Amino acid sequence: MTFAELLEQVGSMGRFQIIHVTLLALPLLLAASHNILQNFTAATPGHHCHIAIVPNHTCEDNFTDFLHCQELLRISIPMDGNQQPEKCLRFISTQWHLLDSNTTTTNGTKMDTEPCMDGWIYDRSVFTSTIITEWDLVCGSRTLKQMAQSIYMAGVLVGAIVFGSLADKFGRKSLLIWSYLQIAITGSCVAFSSNFTMYCIFRFLTGMAQSGIGLNCVSLSVEWTPTRLRATVGIVIGYSYSIGQFLLAGVAYAIPDWRWLQLAVSVPYFIFFFYGWWFTESARWLATAGKLNQALKELQKVARINGRKEEGNKLSIEDLRASLQKEMSSAKSTHTAADLVHTPSVRRISCCLCFVWFSTSFAYYGLIMDLQNFGVSIYLIQVIYGAVDIPAKLIGFFMISFIGRRVTQASALILAGIAILANIHVPQDLQILRALLAVFGKGCLAASFNCAALYTGELYPTVIRQTGTGFVNTLARVGGIVAPLVRMTSEFLPSLPLIIYGAAPIVSGIAACFLPETRNMPLPDTIEDVESQ
Repeated sequence: MTFAELLEQVGSMGRFQIIHVTLLALPLLLAASHNILQNFTAATPGHHCHIAIVPNHTCEDNFTDFLHCQELLRISIPMDGNQQPEKCLRFISTQWHLLDSNTTTTNGTKMDTEPCMDGWIYDRSVFTSTIITEWDLVCGSRTLKQMAQSIYMAGVLVGAIVFGSLADKFGRKSLLIWSYLQIAITGSCVAFSSNFTMYCIFRFLTGMAQSGIGLNCVSLSVEWTPTRLRATVGIVIGYSYSIGQFLLAGVAYAIPDWRWLQLAVSVPYFIFFFYGWWFTESARWLATAGKLNQALKELQKVARINGRKEEGNKLSIEDLRASLQKEMSSAKSTHTAADLVHTPSVRRISCCLCFVWFSTSFAYYGLIMDLQNFGVSIYLIQVIYGAVDIPAKLIGFFMISFIGRRVTQASALILAGIAILANIHVPQDLQILRALLAVFGKGCLAASFNCAALYTGELYPTVIRQTGTGFVNTLARVGGIVAPLVRMTSEFLPSLPLIIYGAAPIVSGIAACFLPETRNMPLPDTIEDVESQ
């Protein structure tokens, strides 16, 4: 009797699995919030140098809405090419002669400028407070915004390495519960940060916990799900992220202050921490760890919840020892990260998945962390980005279920790359078409993420599944860290970022063609299973 047959005996996809997957999916609703939270907490509002010609009076409250403020701006701040106040410069001396309607800023040569010496005035009509307005991360300090996001993604990277290995050693449940507590505490501490350094430190720790949640939610879901329904569970997990993007847009619109918004997406994890103790540890992992008595108790618990208590009581240690012989034998040997490249088949899987995960994350974050450049409401774009995931992942689900994982993975990546590269040839004034191509590419990358999460869990054997998943997630986080840095290449060639963002998924889509198909195949438990397949 295989483990798949044991699952059928204790209820297959019964009440336990439904409750289990639902409770695991709920925290993922807020996972997307933390990943792209800086679109809102670090939004850059309109701004210009602080001016205070009239004593005890500025235009901060009404920005540029009133005539007297427009006049103050005209004589104090030079205009850019779009006839908008320069964001980082001001006149050294007040240019009163510019109040004459016949005078332009190009008529004289004595209107010298200087950087903003007394701070900035921000447009607070959309965002009442962000880390940008609080710590003046503009002009010479504007790169700190991207640095903060890269630091968060570095935390996600470190978490993928640390929690991936620890989960294989100490179990999925304990690491998941710890991750809930860590993100609840550190995420809340972010909201109380008194300076930028403290903010980055707690964001780093939040990113670490985010990896622990993502890795262990997927593993606990897959390892308690029958083979024929793994794709369905995968799409449920994927949609949790998509729905979370809708929620973030609504929550961010209702809470324009960054500190309260940070708390709103962090405090709920205390609730997840408390109910996480109900979760059932993976019987597969318990068997590979040699904890057969506990594995039997967990299987009987599942049978009882599924209304098959009698079938569960029929199970015995002897039955488990005979039916889970492969899992028990694997416990006698230790496995390390070196096993990911030790044998030919696993080595090929690891190499191809490195390409897949890196490029998917790289292109995804290159698109999704640039919402303010669309020139429309950031909340609307966030909703559209979330909405496109619904048809994209649904199409991906049907392809995964009826065509196969390999074709779905490869086609999603190649189509995403083509959509991104196509934007190079679209004129800048055709914003709608450019947005549509970006949204289509983002949808393909979302489907790629969804497929990769399921596909990776099916390709790696139980004994190194978490280690393998953590490894490829590490490459994904490297992609997330590098993505914002690539935008700096536009200073050399405006289209270069899109060329890089588009080429990477196409190359990875080709690499995905060399992965083995896993549709309707039982999960491998040992490295030998993978090699024999």
